[in-house]
Amino acid sequence: MAASELYTKYARVWIPDPEEVWKSAELLKDYKPGDKVLQLRLEEGKELEYCLDAKTKELPPLRNPDILVGENDLTALSYLHEPAVLHNLKVRFIDSKLIYTYCGIVLVAINPYEQLPIYGEDIINAYSGQNMGDMDPHIFAVAEEAYKQMARDERNQSIIVSGESGAGKTVSAKYAMRYFATVSGSASEANVEEKVLASNPIMESIGNAKTTRNDNSSRFGKYIEIGFDKRYRIIGANMRTYLLEKSRVVFQAEEERNYHIFYQLCASAALPEFKTLRLGNANYFHYTKQGGSPVIDGVDDAKEMVNTRQACTLLGISDSYQMGIFRILAGILHLGNVEFASRDSDSCTVPPKHEPLTIFCDLMGVEYEEMAHWLCHRKLATATETYIKPISKLHAINARDALAKHIYANLFNWIVDHVNKALHATVKQHSFIGVLDIYGFETFEINSFEQFCINYANEKLQQQFNMHVFKLEQEEYMKEQIPWTLIDFYDNQPCINLIEAKMGVLDLLDEECKMPKGSDDSWAQKLYNTHLNKCALFEKPRMSNKAFIIKHFADKVEYQCEGFLEKNKDTVYEEQIKVLKSSKFKLLLELFQDEEKVLSPTSATPSGRVPLTRMPIKPAKARPGQASKEHKKTVGHQFRNSLHLLMETLNATTPHYVRCIKPNDFKFPFTFDEKRAVQQLRACGVLETIRISAAGFPSRWTYQEFFSRYRVLMKQKDVLGDRKQTCKNVLEKLIQDKDKYQFGKTKIFFRAGQVAYLEKIRADKLRAACIRIQKTIRGWLMRKKYMRMRKAAITIQRHVRGYQARCYATFLRRTRAAITIQKFQRMYVVRKRYQGMRDATIALQALLRGYMVRNKYQMMLREHKCVVLQKHVRGWLARRRYGRTLRAIVYLQCCYRRMMAKRELKKLKIEARSVERYKKLHIGLENKIMQLQRKIDEQNKEYKSLLEKMTSLELTYSTETEKLRSDVERLRMSEEEARNATSRVLSLQEEIAKLRKELHHTQAEKKSIEEWADKYKHETEQLVSELKEQNSLLKTEKEELNRRIHDQAREITESMEKKLVEETKQLELDLNDERLRYQNLLNEFSRLEERYDDLKDEMNLMVSIPKPGHKRTDSTHSSNESEYTFSSEITEAEDLPLRMEEPSEKKAALDMSLFLKLQKRVSELEQEKQSLQDELDRKEEQALRAKAKEEERPPIRGAELEYESLKRQELESENKKLKNELNELQKALTETRAPEVTAPGAPAYRVLLDQLTSVSEELEVRKEEVLILRSQLVSQKEAIQPKHTMTDATILLEDVQKMKDKGEIAQAYIGLKETNRLLESQLQSQKKSHENELESLRGEIQSLKEENNRQQQLLAQNLQLPPEARIEASLQHEITRLTNENLFYEELYADDPKKYQLYRISLYKRMIDLMEQLEKQDKTVRKLKKQLKVFAKKIGELEVGQMENISPGQIIDEPIRPVNIPRKEKDFQGMLEYKKEDEQKLVKNLILELKPRGVAVNLIPGLPAYILFMCVRHADYLNDDQKVRSLLTSTINGIKKVLKKRGDDFETVSFWLSNTCRFLHCLKQYSGEEGFMKHNTPRQNEHCLTNFDLAEYRQVLSDLAIQIYQQLVRVLENILQPMIVSGMLEHETIQGVSGVKPTGLRKRTSSIADEGTYTLDSIIRQLNSFHSVMCQHGMDPELIKQVVKQMFYIIGAVTLNNLLLRKDMCSWSKGMQIRYNVSQLEEWLRDKNLMNSGAKETLEPLIQAAQLLQVKKKTDEDAEAICSMCNALTTAQIVKVLNLYTPVNEFEERVLVSFIRTIQVRLRDRKDSPQLLMDAKHIFPVTFPFNPSSLALETIQIPASLGLGFISRV
Repeated sequence: MAASELYTKYARVWIPDPEEVWKSAELLKDYKPGDKVLQLRLEEGKELEYCLDAKTKELPPLRNPDILVGENDLTALSYLHEPAVLHNLKVRFIDSKLIYTYCGIVLVAINPYEQLPIYGEDIINAYSGQNMGDMDPHIFAVAEEAYKQMARDERNQSIIVSGESGAGKTVSAKYAMRYFATVSGSASEANVEEKVLASNPIMESIGNAKTTRNDNSSRFGKYIEIGFDKRYRIIGANMRTYLLEKSRVVFQAEEERNYHIFYQLCASAALPEFKTLRLGNANYFHYTKQGGSPVIDGVDDAKEMVNTRQACTLLGISDSYQMGIFRILAGILHLGNVEFASRDSDSCTVPPKHEPLTIFCDLMGVEYEEMAHWLCHRKLATATETYIKPISKLHAINARDALAKHIYANLFNWIVDHVNKALHATVKQHSFIGVLDIYGFETFEINSFEQFCINYANEKLQQQFNMHVFKLEQEEYMKEQIPWTLIDFYDNQPCINLIEAKMGVLDLLDEECKMPKGSDDSWAQKLYNTHLNKCALFEKPRMSNKAFIIKHFADKVEYQCEGFLEKNKDTVYEEQIKVLKSSKFKLLLELFQDEEKVLSPTSATPSGRVPLTRMPIKPAKARPGQASKEHKKTVGHQFRNSLHLLMETLNATTPHYVRCIKPNDFKFPFTFDEKRAVQQLRACGVLETIRISAAGFPSRWTYQEFFSRYRVLMKQKDVLGDRKQTCKNVLEKLIQDKDKYQFGKTKIFFRAGQVAYLEKIRADKLRAACIRIQKTIRGWLMRKKYMRMRKAAITIQRHVRGYQARCYATFLRRTRAAITIQKFQRMYVVRKRYQGMRDATIALQALLRGYMVRNKYQMMLREHKCVVLQKHVRGWLARRRYGRTLRAIVYLQCCYRRMMAKRELKKLKIEARSVERYKKLHIGLENKIMQLQRKIDEQNKEYKSLLEKMTSLELTYSTETEKLRSDVERLRMSEEEARNATSRVLSLQEEIAKLRKELHHTQAEKKSIEEWADKYKHETEQLVSELKEQNSLLKTEKEELNRRIHDQAREITESMEKKLVEETKQLELDLNDERLRYQNLLNEFSRLEERYDDLKDEMNLMVSIPKPGHKRTDSTHSSNESEYTFSSEITEAEDLPLRMEEPSEKKAALDMSLFLKLQKRVSELEQEKQSLQDELDRKEEQALRAKAKEEERPPIRGAELEYESLKRQELESENKKLKNELNELQKALTETRAPEVTAPGAPAYRVLLDQLTSVSEELEVRKEEVLILRSQLVSQKEAIQPKHTMTDATILLEDVQKMKDKGEIAQAYIGLKETNRLLESQLQSQKKSHENELESLRGEIQSLKEENNRQQQLLAQNLQLPPEARIEASLQHEITRLTNENLFYEELYADDPKKYQLYRISLYKRMIDLMEQLEKQDKTVRKLKKQLKVFAKKIGELEVGQMENISPGQIIDEPIRPVNIPRKEKDFQGMLEYKKEDEQKLVKNLILELKPRGVAVNLIPGLPAYILFMCVRHADYLNDDQKVRSLLTSTINGIKKVLKKRGDDFETVSFWLSNTCRFLHCLKQYSGEEGFMKHNTPRQNEHCLTNFDLAEYRQVLSDLAIQIYQQLVRVLENILQPMIVSGMLEHETIQGVSGVKPTGLRKRTSSIADEGTYTLDSIIRQLNSFHSVMCQHGMDPELIKQVVKQMFYIIGAVTLNNLLLRKDMCSWSKGMQIRYNVSQLEEWLRDKNLMNSGAKETLEPLIQAAQLLQVKKKTDEDAEAICSMCNALTTAQIVKVLNLYTPVNEFEERVLVSFIRTIQVRLRDRKDSPQLLMDAKHIFPVTFPFNPSSLALETIQIPASLGLGFISRV
């Protein structure tokens, strides 16, 4: 594919930028050939037009895909160019905080200016043994690669560290050396690696200084060769130095310092030993104050001085030499303060008695006048005579400074020479690794001679680097059989020729230095004339005639010619040197004596040094007279020679390159300055490496990796069985241009950019597939969501509608009920209101009516009275008027009636005259009669009603009348009372007046009282309110206090509980730590013990001289005896001279045999002492019991005590004499070296034989005394107890306590002997009483004999009786006997009731014993009866079988014979008996030669332990302490020997761990202690040890078990270690989840499972194997759990450590793989029922790390979730994982720096370890919980296959 086709829309490119060097931009439209402008958009959103170069038409470099950014190796980038390299380094440095990056074979190290936790010993262990590409880039990886190649290829190696000042070269070289020192170790006890590391502080103090760019800048180059032996352990080192910056001694620029050592001296000037140096503050001296910055922040020069002196001491520089060095350095400082006074323009002088010069001369030991004279004069020698010429002040100052520089340079060389002597190898060197710490390319504003030499050296190194890179590329192509063409790379040979060739810069400089009047100007003119316009690399500045420009490989550099000649000459006046050589100062003389031997003023390589390389290195050609004129060589010439020697050394080794980059000039941590970085990348050759790689085929994939990565671009039909052919077919389709790739034997090679193109195609394919998958999945999800929503909606509607209907029905019911309730409620309310209103109305009506009636009554009463009055008045008036009216009416009536009567009469007269009228009147009259009749009826009714009313009124009237009468009477009475009341009223009015006065007075008082009461009430209310408020406040306070008290109590309780839990945890941790510390000490002890055994074996091999003749083949017994007895029984005092004499010359075999025999005698003596000590212990117990039982004890006589003390002193003196003789004998043995001294017949030999004979006789005597003592002890026990003649217990205890002191245990038997003698004297005094008692005892014996005869007769009689009568007769006889005996003793003790009572008590005890015996006999009888029935049945069956073959006649004729029932065999007691001489054979067959596999498969688990314990039981049963001790010691030593021999076999170690624990449990179970006997059966309790307490041996066995457990852990760790990383991390358990990314030049272990790689199944199979082996061996379940926990911890720790050190493993897909693998391990735990073993918890950090790789990492909520989730990870581990997180595909996103900072802020308060890696070597403290065995010892059978026929069951 054409490159222009990649410039499409949205493609990203790099464009130059003056500030950031390169900026990223995005194409807005496709590029077409011929376009002159590119439309771009920057990352900040700004759009611009980028104009292409009209001539070159060069397009801007393309940017790599994001997936490739941040790779470990820059060569893995598809586009290899400067912006890609710069961006990749910046991303790794700023975002991921990674300071190391590979660039092909180069390690780029960026100085972080911050201490990082990545250089600990745990990191060293993690990188040790790993392939370089498997781990993240690190200086340790480079060091490991060099170390590995040295061991594998047997070729010397070099690590070339270069860079600017302040880039970290010295630190990188220091860490590389630390890695070698840690990994390899030293071959001797001299700790060479510590000395190698100790050379750093010395060289830093005398060769490093503060500059404007670096506080600890190395001002010299050094090449350290670290030597190794054949086992690749450090044996020595050698250092070469280059071009020390001597000018710094006399001049420092602003803000710079002189060498550190001067300031360290000034800071330590107050020390007593430095008083003679007369030092002061650094600002006092001219040579230390010029920079104006005497102090470095954070550096204590006084402490650094202490470190420097300690390093000097470690390297063998004595205190006197150290003081000499400091004396010379102080002299240089004082020399700098020497001032000159000008006499004229050409001469000067030193002021008289000038103090600085005086001090200098005193320190240097030279004459003041001579030094003052030659500082101001010089000697000129001509062919004929010599002149002394004064010099000017300026020349004098220059001469002074030159002398100071010369002294310092010689001192520097002397120190380097002595450091080399201290590091020199004492044995032959096999190979070496060189570490070159040299200055990088330098360019400043003013460049002088130093920069010229530095850049010249870098030109040489760059040339070597280019050739090496080119050679590696060529080898790779040839290896893969790729056709290659010559790659055009920058060749700097012309530049080197310009500098070093004939008539070159250095040649012209040396020539000018030889000229009498040579100057810098004339030299510049020669340069112009020779090279200007003739060499393209040489230029002349336009504005200067005293400078020149050289085009170096990195940049153009302008050098100022001023000072070149002076620095090249390095002129020192010979007269001044002669003055110094005349000094009496020894060290100063050594400096100038060695000057002629030194190859260069800045080289520390001594003459005659043995070269550390095995490759021949050609020395420089020697010229005649070279030795005499060596010091006259120029600095340039010497530097060129040393540089050639260095290049020859480097070319003879395999180089490894470390390029150190300084990220900024301000020393800011993790700040990246692109301009400075690019400048250094160009200068250090990294970009040249990239260019060389890019010129060929930089991207390389194996066929399997290519297939795995780009399988998505293949169709199923394209996949063939041959991966190589499949890849070829696919590539031919994808990339049409065949020049863009090549097929090698194992790899595919791609041109630059092709991998990015393939990644683009892959990403497009994946994106299209993702879109299709997303489309389908989203459709399916939406349909599923729609159906789920529809179903849910229907369900919700159904439920809602039902709910609504139910709610409506409920509403209706509630409404109806509410209406009903309202109705009744309203009715009730209305009725109640009505009733109330009615009642109120009735009440009102009643009141009103009563009021109205009363008013009406009063009115009626008044009206009635008025009516009565009116009636009488009106009656009177009416009667008067009536009378008048009556009279008038009567008169009128009379008149009228007369008139009417007249008229009526007249009418009647007329009517009477008319009939018709009369008829008419008659008709109307009838009607009128009817009407009248009706009216009459009505009137009658009304009359009746009126009559009734009238009667009622009359009644009421009568009642009213009565009432009125009564009222009148009452009124009359009231009137009378009123008259009386009137009189009283008057009196009362008077009283009222008085009372009113009193009332007024009372009211006034009342008012005042009320006012006071109101005031009091107000005050009281106010007080009450205040009290209430106070009460409420107090209540609130009380409640608050109660709440606080409750809270405090709760908090205190919680805190106490928490504190208790924490303290418990802390105690558990302390216990575990203490246990771990103890077990580590045991581990260290076992290691030292093994080492001691190895050294002893080596010494034995050196000492033993084989004799001619017969050799024993089976020497197990003798060897074991000599080895184990000697190692276990020898004391420290006796062992010390032997250890001191071990490495001595070979001794004769006779000495060793004699010594071993004597040692055996001593061991026997010690065993005798131990047995006597046991006897003493038993005597002590008897004394304590006697003291408890007896209150009074007769005191021992003084004479006997004196006798006893005299005998003790005598025996002590004898014992001391024996000890002295034994020590003399040992001394004679150790001092004899030559065979002739110890030959037979020699004096020493005779002395040895005599002493041996005397010691043997003395031992025999002591043995006889011990036997006599034991017999006397037995008799003494019988005699002392009944007769109370034992000595005072307190005195005996004091003696015992004294005898227990150290050194007196050996005399234990002496005290016992004295006691026996005393007891013998006491026995003599009691002999008579014993004889008297003997007579009585004889009488008793006679009576017992008679009783015995009588018993026999009774027994014979009873045997003739039937069984039932036999028992009754025996009981009757026993009753009779007891009755007679009782009567006898009653008579005997009639006078003494106490004795009779004691006799009765003994009788009762005897009866109880008899009853118990009777019960036992009953049980035995029942058991025998059962057995008898069984035997009878068997006999019956046999008789039936025989009867079938016998005729009836035979049966009748044959007599019946009695049947003999065989006795039952005796029960075994669970003990094994063996002879003492068979002990070693037992150990050999049961331990040394036992095959664990056969025992585990065929026999019961722990059988050897049971057998050994049964042997111990028998020795305990015999009370043979020597046998117990010997057997246990031999057993322990045998187990140790087996483990030493086969300690790398897991099955053997597991087998003996199981048996050791079982042996330990048996010793506990049968120890007799109650705590261990809880689970025993009664039979097992009978098997407990009876005579010895083996608690100390239990502790020894426990320690042995701990050592075996630690060895088991180491074995399984060695087995699991190669599997873990491959199985847990690299292997794809879930295929296809993680893709393979480009790996670059460094080969990385493939994650594809090949035949040789380990998988997770391999780990699980190994775990199954471990578990099955442990189960077969019968290991305790709790111990198996601890082993499994340890295995899982190792798996988790190793996996997590590799994850933290491998950026390529930190991805989402790898997190899924890890979690799946962990789940498989958890499933294994479940299958084995080991989930409660704590193994899963050890994997928690790994699980959380895997979860951390998979969780979201964007928002603050994600940060909070991560902080709460990852509680088992430290903050450093969390941040490291986030920094290392790398997307494998473009669909994943990187972790933002802001998110990581958020995590750091949230975890700021977490207190955890700053350590990054887990300690994979950590071993949990092991415990051995007591696990009793239910197996009965008497049932154990010993198989014949063990070869233990010489032991028998007891």
